[in-house]
Amino acid sequence: MQPSPQEVPVSKTTLWTGRIMSTLVALFMLFDGIGKLVKPAPVVEATVHIGYPESVIFGLGVVLTAATILYIIPRTSVLGAILLTGYLGGAVASQVRISASLFSEIFPILLGVLVWGGLYLRDERVRALIPLRG
Repeated sequence: MQPSPQEVPVSKTTLWTGRIMSTLVALFMLFDGIGKLVKPAPVVEATVHIGYPESVIFGLGVVLTAATILYIIPRTSVLGAILLTGYLGGAVASQVRISASLFSEIFPILLGVLVWGGLYLRDERVRALIPLRG
């Protein structure tokens, strides 16, 4: 009989890899979210360039910062990951809409992979939900 996913211990290396991945994503997203709250000229220019009015930048910063904080807190990390995934999906759609470079279109997807990959490696609830088999 095979042990349930909760009973399978995760190695320290796996746990720390997940923590590092999650930390890198969280730092990037907090930097981006706080940048939208502060609204320096480059943030305003970039947001207007992709077709959003300056009036929505602060609201986007609030949403992004709140979702990232939820992601950082272990009890709410899954909710935070879901919200960040939605936010990043909107980022992909915005980049595709303006025919941005391939990197600009793929970068939010890569961040989403890091969001869920880091969470998968550090959270047994996610591993139980998505049991990958070797």
